[in-house]
Amino acid sequence: MPESLIRSTAKSHMVDPIDDIVQQARQGSVAAIIQVLNEKLAAVGVRTRAVYANNVLQLLCEAAHRDQLEQGFLVDRVRQILESISPRSIRRVNINSRIVREQQLLWLEEITRDPDNLLWSEEIILRRPNIFKRLFAPTATPSKFRANKPPLPSKPPSQLNREQRLMRRGLVRGVTLSAVLLVVGAGAYYYWTNRDRNTPDPAAPRTETVIPSAPTTTSLPTVAETDPFAEAVRLAEQAAAAGQDAQTPAQWLDLAAQWQKASDLMASVPSDDSRYAIAQDRTAAYRQNSLRALQEAEKRRS
Repeated sequence: MPESLIRSTAKSHMVDPIDDIVQQARQGSVAAIIQVLNEKLAAVGVRTRAVYANNVLQLLCEAAHRDQLEQGFLVDRVRQILESISPRSIRRVNINSRIVREQQLLWLEEITRDPDNLLWSEEIILRRPNIFKRLFAPTATPSKFRANKPPLPSKPPSQLNREQRLMRRGLVRGVTLSAVLLVVGAGAYYYWTNRDRNTPDPAAPRTETVIPSAPTTTSLPTVAETDPFAEAVRLAEQAAAAGQDAQTPAQWLDLAAQWQKASDLMASVPSDDSRYAIAQDRTAAYRQNSLRALQEAEKRRS
């Protein structure tokens, strides 16, 4: 058998560690769930530990500063991550938070014995996906985390993973845009065809064919126009990841501009939005990150 065929056969039987971790998390592996959470929350400086006891996933969120553990934002983010995984046999999750401490093997006993050490604690119930989503969901969903991640992630995703995420996002937007344009085109064609049938021109010959006008191109609203909060969070995650690799003054200036844009988007969240308080806090935090990036650029330029 040719060597190239042997390599191809062996490669086809290899399991992507990323897919394997996601699959383990869906099967209810607490270690895999922690790895997914740590990767998703790395951008905001939060690490997690978890224990499954008495049919409740006890989750501890730790960070270096109190403002990184804002209750409303963190609870919503953890809920979104866990519901996207939908771990088997886990519905009740008790989220605890405190300022980061040294590793403690018996942290659950400590916070149970002395709950005053916590900043806050909140229990949530995860929504189950509908039957169709569970039947047709893929066995694993690729994500941006790496298989072997330390308890407190501090390294950014690799350039390859970043390119893969951008490619997937571009494919999704392209498919969505194509579908919308197809619907708009079909609706315009139906409108013009039926209008010509219902209001014929008496002076025109009966055999004349009326060519409908081309439908007007409809542009989709950008993510920032529909949800500035989500776009700001996305930019902040990218800036936090890129900041780990920044070296030159130009790179730090780009980071400063990205943080400032994220701050401006947070500032545009309307006051009647339920996330307004979080947005105001993030506006100031992102502006401070932009100033730090400018200072770092000036330092490296000197």
